[in-house]
Amino acid sequence: MKEKAVVLDQPAVNRALTRIAHEILEYHKGVDDVVLVGIKTRGIPLAERLQRKIKQIEGVDVPIGEIDITLYRDDLSHVSDQAEPTVHTTAFKLDINRKKVVLVDDVLYTGRTVRAAMDALVDFGRPAQIQLAVLIDRGHRELPIRADYIGKNIPTAQSEIITVQLEETDSKDLVSIFQRITHT
Repeated sequence: MKEKAVVLDQPAVNRALTRIAHEILEYHKGVDDVVLVGIKTRGIPLAERLQRKIKQIEGVDVPIGEIDITLYRDDLSHVSDQAEPTVHTTAFKLDINRKKVVLVDDVLYTGRTVRAAMDALVDFGRPAQIQLAVLIDRGHRELPIRADYIGKNIPTAQSEIITVQLEETDSKDLVSIFQRITHT
């Protein structure tokens, strides 16, 4: 892969998350009955950051949870070279019944991860509403799914790859576009 461009650096990631936090607060007129659920792996630290930003702005701790959607995916053979999926336990102790759930993920692409996350959520309860917050929306949807809160829209070609690096998982905040190198 060859890096084409850096799309967001650390300050830009921070600004995008601050904007998303404000948008969530504005839409819901506060945080009553709002819960954040991060999708493993990078959705979790993003949800935690949103939780901290909302507390700074509103002075309220929003409940937070995390979800592993591995067993709910319908495209495992296309997204992994592993013969068997690695299953992480989801200790989901968050009450989502009649709550306004904001799913949080790093990149929205085909929509399959989000569909799997919604399937997993309804196994844990019946939310009043499910919304989606993503750091990056890169297009190319295969399912009729859209994000409610978007850090940055980045139109991409199918041959491009978006990489999101976060301080918590990768020791730095950086969003880049890479070009797949094809060998002929």
